[in-house]
Amino acid sequence: MSDGVRSDARRNRDKLLEVATAAFAGADGRPVSLESIARDAGVGIGTLYRHFPNREALVEAVYRTELAEVAAAAQQLARRHPPKVALRRWMDRYASFVAAKRGMAESLHAIFDAGAMEHSTTRDSIVGAVEILLRAGAEDGSLRPDVQADDVVSSLIGIFLASGSPEQTGRMLDLLVAGVAR
Repeated sequence: MSDGVRSDARRNRDKLLEVATAAFAGADGRPVSLESIARDAGVGIGTLYRHFPNREALVEAVYRTELAEVAAAAQQLARRHPPKVALRRWMDRYASFVAAKRGMAESLHAIFDAGAMEHSTTRDSIVGAVEILLRAGAEDGSLRPDVQADDVVSSLIGIFLASGSPEQTGRMLDLLVAGVAR
């Protein structure tokens, strides 16, 4: 295979992941067809199946990619913004991840039930990201040093489960940041 074909294949895979992530995030619990993902990515259904032999393979790839990006976002935001701002922006990024997970819920349950992924891996990645942000805030004095990352993650999950709208989610996230600020 020449480099051109490999780079085209990589671009197709990346585009499929990008489109699938957006489709699952916007699904609001409705089913997402693989055909629509392929069409919106500008490829045929055969190309989608060459990269992802079934729905679960696509969902797992989207999930793993998104999880890695959410975790990496904490470090990137911490470098660019004051800790309190970085924490709040990271919470918005995490909210997008949670929205995408909702659109993939059925397939994710099957993947977790099959043992292909562990819930603890997700939680560890998210807690680690929050720890980075809390530590930066404790060091500069903008965030309370006694706040546990796991408590923040539990609070976030509660917010996402209880919130009735994106506006309410934003207000609740603001309250959470205010609660951990000094």
